[in-house]
Amino acid sequence: MWNFDNKRPNYKQFMMRLHNRLDWKANWQSADLLYQQLSRDKSFKKELLRKAIHLSSLWIPAAIYFMPKFILIPILLVILTGNIVLEYGNFKRYSWARKSFGVLFFKTLRNKETSREHFQFTGAIYVLVSSLLCLCLFDKVVAAIALTVMLISDSAAALVGRSVGKIKIYKNKTLEGTAAFWVSALVINLLFWPLHSFSWVSVVACATATLAEVFEDKIEIDDNLSVPVFLAAVLSFF
Repeated sequence: MWNFDNKRPNYKQFMMRLHNRLDWKANWQSADLLYQQLSRDKSFKKELLRKAIHLSSLWIPAAIYFMPKFILIPILLVILTGNIVLEYGNFKRYSWARKSFGVLFFKTLRNKETSREHFQFTGAIYVLVSSLLCLCLFDKVVAAIALTVMLISDSAAALVGRSVGKIKIYKNKTLEGTAAFWVSALVINLLFWPLHSFSWVSVVACATATLAEVFEDKIEIDDNLSVPVFLAAVLSFF
């Protein structure tokens, strides 16, 4: 027999306890304070804009997977050549280049990229070079994984490190930003699981890419180039 005399759970009391335990007000105030601090941080705004442009290149790994090589390679070569000409024209302060590249992207460039002592490639050039190398040297799925990691994980590391990073591990690199890179790289590899198996090799590849990003100055290779090539090499040859 069913016992209809049992009291119903006190949902209102339960929700009050949950609300008090989570302390929504305090968490909201902390998040709002962080937002206000970041809103006043010009360097963070600059990095946010820079990474938004960086993420716009996600069309490249998609194109690598869906488009034939004989079509995509010429397209990337044309874009690369155009970027080099435009960046060199901006470096030489030609008016036609300043009105296009300079006006659009000057505020997002780092100090080394705006140096007037010598010509310095921006990250966009290295993204295109690494895209061509991955496209020509590796399987299309591996190339797509490597470039997606480079674009998303690098952005995650920079934004997390600048916003909440506290523990410095190497120069301006933080533990929080580095963890964001590694974890996001693992997640990306997992999302590609139906197309490429996830194993201990994937974990090692993500760790290798993370180290390449952290110690960029030691290996003297831009991380937009080293991260995807190193990751793709580990996934392909182990």
